[in-house]
Amino acid sequence: MTPATLRRTATTGPTLILDVAAVTANVRAISAIRRQAGARGAGEVMAVVKADGYGHGLADVARAALAGGATRFGVTSVAEAYTLRDLGFTEPVLSWLNPVNADFTQATRAGVELAVPSHAHLRAVARQTPGAGVHLQLDTGMARDGTPPEQWESLCHTARCAERAGFVRVVGVMGHLACAAEPGHPANRRGRECFDWGVRVALGAGLRPRDRHLAATAATLSDPRTHHSLSRIGAGLVGIDESGRVRLRPALRLTAPLVTVRTVPAGTAVGYGHTWTSPRATRLGLVPVGYADGLPRCVAACAQVQVAGVRRRVVGRLSMDMTVIDLGPDPAACSARAGDVVTLFGPGDGGEPTAADWARWAGTLEHEIVTGLGPRLRRVVTTHTGPGPDERATR
Repeated sequence: MTPATLRRTATTGPTLILDVAAVTANVRAISAIRRQAGARGAGEVMAVVKADGYGHGLADVARAALAGGATRFGVTSVAEAYTLRDLGFTEPVLSWLNPVNADFTQATRAGVELAVPSHAHLRAVARQTPGAGVHLQLDTGMARDGTPPEQWESLCHTARCAERAGFVRVVGVMGHLACAAEPGHPANRRGRECFDWGVRVALGAGLRPRDRHLAATAATLSDPRTHHSLSRIGAGLVGIDESGRVRLRPALRLTAPLVTVRTVPAGTAVGYGHTWTSPRATRLGLVPVGYADGLPRCVAACAQVQVAGVRRRVVGRLSMDMTVIDLGPDPAACSARAGDVVTLFGPGDGGEPTAADWARWAGTLEHEIVTGLGPRLRRVVTTHTGPGPDERATR
């Protein structure tokens, strides 16, 4: 993205710039990895667009994922599935986190398949909406969602009886790995073995699930043994790979205009609580973005931004709406002036901080950084990567 383009997008206020071409490229790369590994289902990718497409914008991420070859969508709640349908997406959708009293009838009418993590969910779905497509969900070692292994055989036999009676269609078996971001962790082997056992039990009960899926992004990129018939890719859509095995393309850039620049003497205290005092005369820049926009307040002591091509340190505490940066005493070293663009994070190609940097500074995950970005931020979509992108504002 050219400096001129960045200046245009930043002058209106804090702006999130989504590169949809990055999403498309990430899906293609992940699909190719599945194909090269000889996965069943070739390169089939379920694009997980929960949490507003990981904070990047559900509609734009969904469209870009389809352009990259994704064949279906995954979401948490049926409400998110309805949003996809309202936006005009007709592809298969799986919803896997719903209370037993959810409106499964409406979901099935909307063509939404449902995860069944318990006997109670199976009964609720069968009672409300005969013929619903369900994915039996096995807990493979997280003690979180899914049926515990000791109840799995019973669930499979009950599901088979319900299927014969026409109450449900068992179209999938699913699980999730606890430690996929650490490829060598022994919990992954136990999870794989548990899932393989679970599939054998389901087949032994007479079920013939079309879909068998265990891997999310990290497992897909690090362990072909987890691939099965499809992979659920969420974080990988937007360029996050916790396993560190593949360089995906981060899809988001956060910019803001520099509101003011002031010169202050040595000994000037900055911000609430005076947690930082200038050790020398310097110039301070004010950036109109803060923790109400999703920046983690705890990073002030180590965070950096990029302005005028140079990384500069955040100083003082982040405020709700404002961040102060130290531009240094020498204008020749950093020529920033009011109105210039500040890049808080981006793909990192130009030396700017990344969302991964902010996550490290905050002691958290990139997922938390990007999904926590606030609604006040203006959203802009770029339709291709490279200089001079065609842009449109989405809100």
